[in-house]
Amino acid sequence: MKIFIRAIGKPHDPQIKKAIDDFSARIGHYYPLEWKIFPAKKITDQHEQMLAESELLLKNIGPDDFLVGLDEHGKQMTSPALAAFIEKQSIQSVKNLIFIIGGAFGLNQHLLKRCNFIWSLSELTFPHQLVRLILAEQIYRACTIIRNEKYHHS
Repeated sequence: MKIFIRAIGKPHDPQIKKAIDDFSARIGHYYPLEWKIFPAKKITDQHEQMLAESELLLKNIGPDDFLVGLDEHGKQMTSPALAAFIEKQSIQSVKNLIFIIGGAFGLNQHLLKRCNFIWSLSELTFPHQLVRLILAEQIYRACTIIRNEKYHHS
């Protein structure tokens, strides 16, 4: 299984990039990982912007890809539950597990309907740059839980 992270927004902030790169390299010991950051659309209408960004993301997704959309209305999981979720996808021979982070206004309904799972990191609101870092850290943590390594303390 390969893990992809697709996001709308600016490139990684240099202050956060080092940590994201560190966790990405660590994840690479467990699963191949690929990041793709698409620039935000500059459209004044919020609905049109969400639609344009979602269409851009959908163009980069195959019909058999397993999508996890990050959305504030999604289901929350503990770190061990995320580990079980990732392990289940691997066991079920999912080829591409794709985590999607929308733009400033989130993911539109068309893209959310295509998602196999909708996940909320928290009830709190985070800047997109921090969401990327939190996501990378949590995927790494899940990998160590799957392997019963000591990074995560239950």
